[in-house]
Amino acid sequence: MDTGTAFDAAFWVTASAIFLLLICSALFSGSETALTAASRGKLRSMSDDGSRGAGLALKLTEDSERLIGSILLGNNIANILATSLATALFTRTLGESGVAAATLVMTVLVLVFAEVLPKTYAISNSEKAATLAAPLISLVVRTMAPPVAVVRIIVRGVLGLVGVPVDPTRNVLSIREEIVGTLTLGHSEGVFEKEDRDRLLGALDLGDRTVEEIMRHRSSIEMIDADTPAPDVVAQALQSPHTRLPVYKDDPENIIGVIHAKDLLRAVHDRIEGGDAGLLEFDIMSVARKPYFVPETTTLDDQMRQFLKRHTHFALVVDEYGDLQGLITLEDILEEIVGEITDEFDTGADHMIVKTGDGKYLVDGAMTIRDLNRARDWTLPDEAANTIAGFVIHEAQMIPRVGQVFIFHGFRFEVMARENNRITRLKISPVGAASRG
Repeated sequence: MDTGTAFDAAFWVTASAIFLLLICSALFSGSETALTAASRGKLRSMSDDGSRGAGLALKLTEDSERLIGSILLGNNIANILATSLATALFTRTLGESGVAAATLVMTVLVLVFAEVLPKTYAISNSEKAATLAAPLISLVVRTMAPPVAVVRIIVRGVLGLVGVPVDPTRNVLSIREEIVGTLTLGHSEGVFEKEDRDRLLGALDLGDRTVEEIMRHRSSIEMIDADTPAPDVVAQALQSPHTRLPVYKDDPENIIGVIHAKDLLRAVHDRIEGGDAGLLEFDIMSVARKPYFVPETTTLDDQMRQFLKRHTHFALVVDEYGDLQGLITLEDILEEIVGEITDEFDTGADHMIVKTGDGKYLVDGAMTIRDLNRARDWTLPDEAANTIAGFVIHEAQMIPRVGQVFIFHGFRFEVMARENNRITRLKISPVGAASRG
């Protein structure tokens, strides 16, 4: 074939068209990666700072199905058309062998310049790339709306036949999942300390957890009998490590008030200042505050808001029948974020986990699974039980005897102590690959 004829005006027009189509393909590929990988939090911040592109990018990602459908449709049209033109061009120049040559050349060009290169850039600069690409992709989405709508109907129909639901409003990655993933990855790579990760994850989890999970059980609540003489009440309040004590009448289930140690001591001081040194006639209910009851299903997030709104730190927890289940304080909720809070009244007995000389851990049966997981960075499941004792009983389907040993979820549990039907002490150690301690 004559060289002048092969490289005529039609050749250069076709070659230019192929070049432009490869650029379009690269833009589509990079935009898809950028818009799906970009942090919505960062885009929101950029949008608030006045970036129109960031605002458009956020709007585009609200309907991920429509976005991905439009980009893929445009990308495939560009690639198929470019390949067809290249095949025609190489066949015209090289004859029948041009088909193989066109396939080889276009595979390399599409792979390197239209896929790997733009996607690599988009991953490295996702927010910037998403902001730059958003205006163009927004135009593409509007232009491709009719064919994409048809494609969506077909896709949903096929998925519906196999029982797969489609939620077009679901974000590619929710903000909460993104934060959790970032914290977990950051800790594994040494960017975040364990304590920092635990605090942030603890704050995120408040809306998913209920007061039932962290409350002090009623069996551990220190109470005051309303019929107790005032001097004995004062002595009990002074000896107690707690500032607030519930008051019951006749039955511990019948809570009629809550005494604050400061209110009690202030009243005693006023009687002494008034020249009345006797306390036998003093009515402790005169300083008791009205009890505050909350349902056991209340989330920790809501309960913390209620504590702040009511200017109180103490609530009694009841079940759906109104029966007393336990109590919760603002400190209990804060400990879910910052970890165990101790003061001068907390004794060594309050430490619920102790490492033994053989590398195992003595754990109080009342310790929550969540606290144990946080303390040792373990992953024991906490869906079926709140405490580690409850977990062992649930898994064993029995109330174990002292000395019995079980292996659940890659951990060895040995019952060390038991009171009546309650496991009070366990020795726990990871087994094999489950070890993280």
